[in-house]
Amino acid sequence: MPDGSGIMSEESNEGEADVELEARLAEQEAFEPPESFVEQANVTDEGIYEEFEENWPECWEQAADLLSWEEEYDAVLNDEDAPFYEWFTDGKLNASSNCLDRHVENGAKNRAAIKWEGEMGETRTYTYGELLNEVEAFAAGLRDIGVEEDDVVTLYLPMIPELPIAMLACARIGAPHSVVFAGFSADALAMRMNAADSEYLITCDGYYRRGDALNHKEKADKGLRSVDQDVTSVVVDRLGEELTHFLGNDARDYDELVAEHEGASVEPVTRDAEDMLFLMYTSGTTGEPKGVKHTTGGYLAYTAWTSQAVLDLVPEDTYWCSADIGWITGHSYIVYGPLALGTTTVMYEGTPDYPERDRLWEIIEKNRVDVFYTAPTAIRAFMKWGSDYPEQHDLSSLRLLGTVGEPINPRAWKWYYKHIGDEECPIVDTWWQTETGGMMITTLPAINTMKPGSAGPPLPGVSATVVDAAGEEIEAGEAGYVTVDKPWPGMLRTLYENDDRFIEEYWTEYSDEAADEWVYFPEDGAKIDDDGYITILGRVDDVINVSGHRLGTMEIESAIVGVSGVAEAAVVGGDHDVKGEAVYAYVILEDGQEPTDDMRDRIVAAVEDAIGPIARPEEVLFTPELPKTRSGKIMRRLLEDIASGNELGDTSTLRNPEIVEEIADQIDSE
Repeated sequence: MPDGSGIMSEESNEGEADVELEARLAEQEAFEPPESFVEQANVTDEGIYEEFEENWPECWEQAADLLSWEEEYDAVLNDEDAPFYEWFTDGKLNASSNCLDRHVENGAKNRAAIKWEGEMGETRTYTYGELLNEVEAFAAGLRDIGVEEDDVVTLYLPMIPELPIAMLACARIGAPHSVVFAGFSADALAMRMNAADSEYLITCDGYYRRGDALNHKEKADKGLRSVDQDVTSVVVDRLGEELTHFLGNDARDYDELVAEHEGASVEPVTRDAEDMLFLMYTSGTTGEPKGVKHTTGGYLAYTAWTSQAVLDLVPEDTYWCSADIGWITGHSYIVYGPLALGTTTVMYEGTPDYPERDRLWEIIEKNRVDVFYTAPTAIRAFMKWGSDYPEQHDLSSLRLLGTVGEPINPRAWKWYYKHIGDEECPIVDTWWQTETGGMMITTLPAINTMKPGSAGPPLPGVSATVVDAAGEEIEAGEAGYVTVDKPWPGMLRTLYENDDRFIEEYWTEYSDEAADEWVYFPEDGAKIDDDGYITILGRVDDVINVSGHRLGTMEIESAIVGVSGVAEAAVVGGDHDVKGEAVYAYVILEDGQEPTDDMRDRIVAAVEDAIGPIARPEEVLFTPELPKTRSGKIMRRLLEDIASGNELGDTSTLRNPEIVEEIADQIDSE
């Protein structure tokens, strides 16, 4: 029996050690980067903050130096027409060439550029040489179907390699791309194609989700019926015999088009630094998505610099950002940032829990991933599933962890730090937006102390502050609003064909036009501590952050009100254990309509049809009234408090204070 007793004793000691470790982590409020990480990091000099401040804006030459320029720029920044700033004035370059050609020419032809993992277990690897060949062939194919420089090409594709191939092929011939998230609806596709006057669409027959083959082309075809202009399409065959599809007169098969141009040599089109690289439509408060315009020089330089400085990437790394390329994170930190540095970037088609809940850890182990960048939504799901899943895999290759999309709470941060990073990996908690192009507030992993729950200080060269409603800087510990009072290279240049809305949306809240003092207002609440670390508190506008994805409340409300029998609707975000925020819809029906399950199903279906499953309401609550002020304004704050189970506070100033308790009671009873 001694052996058995010894085992029991050992297990008991391990259990006690785990409890002690959990207790220590729970109490700890700050974490230093491990010495082993600091010794090898790209950025280790604390003086970088002072250097960038003293040498601004010329400090951003360090970002431009990461790129290859066909013609050198004359000035780092032209601010004569603020807020229409120009970066790297008169510089000439091509984004596709910077992500491919120069690495091939410098001996990296056989290094893996993209490692793709399909949901059904398939894999594809493209070396830099192979990726360049495919991009050139598809670029030639795009020209063959009529795409010319400055034509906007819409990409409506899931997470398959043809998506970054299409992006880089567009960039190669100087045609801006507009990627539409594959989960968005046919209506959302049509709205974005009409807004961009896009006459070209790259899509696919379908893709897999949790083992099921989804018909994507059917959705794309439905969307095209609502597009005003004639459209030529290219269709990728992802599903093969799993799904039969037919090409119309205005569509080409991707594989056939590439095969026709195999071996083609397509010279990269020389682009001005301020020429548009891509459009990305993001939710706005008016219900009309905003076409955010990013340009070639500043955006590419900024994503390369932040990938090197914050994500610590080097060409030898295998790096995985688990976002979808349909969102800005995938543009900046799956495609352009890592490929500009010559790194190997991993793509995954599926979900974290299919076929098993250890799928992500299996991919990290298999590919020996060095740097992993994911969303707090995913981390909360991992926590819920338990540490047994990551413990089944060897994650020792990991050197750095990151989070993106929304604030991460300290408990989730510490779980990530312990169970995924084994307390050996710094965590960069990054705040930024579609409009900023790249990271703005975060720690530099070899320099700064990490504070769980706090994104960190602004990056070197980024002038971000927290102000009150009057625009005055707040005291440490108080809540206010994030603002940025100096331009940065990755910033949006304008909203597509809508300069007036660009100024109105982003630059008027705290700006003094008479003094030419322009302040960017991202509409996020925040607080700041004595060390200058900024903690993001969440949105202060009518945008809901679901799993790190911004959804406009007016878009959702419009879809609901469009359902026959609905009189009025109000949509808010409420706390959710996994998603961070979830969509809660409060609906008033027309007289004579009953609040049935069928009506609820119709409302949910209308939202999914108009926007996509990502906007699906967590709850649809029928109410005879909505809480309103005496002037008739809906009190969304109260509806958010009800959805999140918060204290409701004073409701005496409402026109109908009794309705608040009625709605709250209804939620409690469901």
